[in-house]
Amino acid sequence: MIADAARNNAEWCDAMCRAHGISGVFGERAWTSEFRTPPLYPDAVTLSPGAAAQDVLDGIDRAAPGCSVKDSFGRLDLSSDGFEVIIEARWIHRPATLATPVAPAGVVWRPVRTTSGLAQWAAAWAGGDGDMAGIFRPELLTDRATTVLAGTTEAAEGGRRTVAGAVVSRSASVLGVSNLFAVDGDLDRAWAGCLAAVARLWPGMPVVGWEAGESLDAAMGQGCLPGQELRVWLAS
Repeated sequence: MIADAARNNAEWCDAMCRAHGISGVFGERAWTSEFRTPPLYPDAVTLSPGAAAQDVLDGIDRAAPGCSVKDSFGRLDLSSDGFEVIIEARWIHRPATLATPVAPAGVVWRPVRTTSGLAQWAAAWAGGDGDMAGIFRPELLTDRATTVLAGTTEAAEGGRRTVAGAVVSRSASVLGVSNLFAVDGDLDRAWAGCLAAVARLWPGMPVVGWEAGESLDAAMGQGCLPGQELRVWLAS
């Protein structure tokens, strides 16, 4: 399952890069981008536990600031290559056979279909940081494997307000959940609402992803099982 999750995550990184006009390359052991990727997205993702340092370093731009590598299996040591670990997290897996979580009342989860809806979602995700919100470009709405999910409530002034959300990336055998957020910080409710929507929209599909800290705890509280450790390395 870890290999499936790593591949799914690399496919999502590739989709984000394509939305920015950047083409990544899938190799046997790693996905790499020779151009700097959007903020928060790695320049390489290992796809095999047998991946070596050169499988990721040979295909990326190490000269420009911000170069990073996602070591999906936690086996690389890039410290001698000028990198340091900035994130330690765990893969998660939720079998499709588990009971569907109960969606919180008052919040409706549905796919984002319009550029205005995506802009509202991105602003909520970024917490008002316009520069970060800008990484979610309209091109994502036309990517057949990517679905942006918004949890909305009725706004006092009319219409609906985005209060939670996530990105779902579809692979052949798994659904990847990433970028999950809750404006009020209640990640337990966000995970419950997201997973209920996923079960409704893609019945019978297991969920994978990676999380750390409070979001990992919240995901586990909704039936996600913690897996192997992964690391993100940043060029120092």
